[in-house]
Amino acid sequence: MILECKSCQKKFVVPDSAIPAAGRLVQCSSCGNKWTQFPITKKVIKEPVNLSAKKEAIEKPVKVSPKIQKEKIFSIPIKKKKIVKKRSGPSIYSKEYLEKKHGINIDENYNNTSKDKSNKKVSQSYFGFYSYLIVFLFIITSMVGILNLTKEIIIFYLPITEIYIEYLFENLNNFGILFRDTFNLY
Repeated sequence: MILECKSCQKKFVVPDSAIPAAGRLVQCSSCGNKWTQFPITKKVIKEPVNLSAKKEAIEKPVKVSPKIQKEKIFSIPIKKKKIVKKRSGPSIYSKEYLEKKHGINIDENYNNTSKDKSNKKVSQSYFGFYSYLIVFLFIITSMVGILNLTKEIIIFYLPITEIYIEYLFENLNNFGILFRDTFNLY
């Protein structure tokens, strides 16, 4: 069946079985126009019957050449499904693949020893960022405390450091006041 778009007059070849008797909504792939298509019926013109001509047509068979039989006026191309081949070879997580592609050697003895060690208690300490921060704060606090205890002795032997030590403790006192005021507001 040949369908024609009413807006752009483009023609399309559609199989007869695609359009049911109740009609079907179709859309032009060129302009996007949509319409309901009903099956196209052929108009039959009734002519007076001439019995003598029918007799002759029945008596003389018409030969159809093999070329005409093989030709198809409208042919619809059949899309073939693509066959996806599964990859053959080692799995991407297998030992062989990792050794070949990425150069990673996996020692099977290592895996076995780790299973044996799981029965024993293995204590490993991890020293992360917060552990370093706590140690750093502890060392700074200790140094400020030692400086506070020995500031008279240091000023006695190095009188030029008196100004710097006083400024340091004055700033520490100001930070303490800010810290306490921040928590007292909330």
